[in-house]
Amino acid sequence: MAWTPLESNPEVMNKFLSRLGVPEKWQIVDVLSLDQDMLGLIPRPTLALILLFPSSEKYGKLKEQQEAKILEKGQNVSTNVYYLKQKVSNSCGSVALIHSVANNQDEIQLGDGFLKQFLEDTKSMDPDERGAAFENNSSFAIAHQDLAVEGQTEVPSDDNPPIHHFVAFIHKDGDLYELDGRKAFPINHGPTTSESFVADAGKVMMEIMKNDPDNIAFTVCALAAKTD
Repeated sequence: MAWTPLESNPEVMNKFLSRLGVPEKWQIVDVLSLDQDMLGLIPRPTLALILLFPSSEKYGKLKEQQEAKILEKGQNVSTNVYYLKQKVSNSCGSVALIHSVANNQDEIQLGDGFLKQFLEDTKSMDPDERGAAFENNSSFAIAHQDLAVEGQTEVPSDDNPPIHHFVAFIHKDGDLYELDGRKAFPINHGPTTSESFVADAGKVMMEIMKNDPDNIAFTVCALAAKTD
């Protein structure tokens, strides 16, 4: 199963959030630069940052090395982190938005709808079971497809597979987490606070970009409070 990729387009992503029952006081905004001064311009509070990046062979190798290192050394992951495994091709945009919202339900008062029900139904499941439940939930598929076709993205073919991937960064229980549905588990990048989260996540994203210096096709957006 493969979906049409979602675009890193705030207008499209905000329509998707609305379908999920996220109140209008929260919005996706473009992050123009990871320079610390520019990060200071993002509306506060900022609940999540989402990185869209080229999913290259180089990144695949780094992913394997990272997972092997964590399996060897171990890491602490809060039981309050909501994480699901991505099982549907090209659904990474939807998965990143779900990760962003699901881990900020103390701030986001979700309206009644299929996301609120899904999170309630899957809260006691493991990441694989949540991924399977997501895969089998037609409401997500319909909402994703409706909004993906609003953008400029064509349905990828076998000859021209998608090369971009969305990953969410969130703050939970004093730590900064990278939530990538294609990784084996959440990645704990160390201590952070509500005040330093944006700056700390920016540093991690800069490191990811440095690992693939030949590629400039990185995009960042934020889930933040709406400004008048």
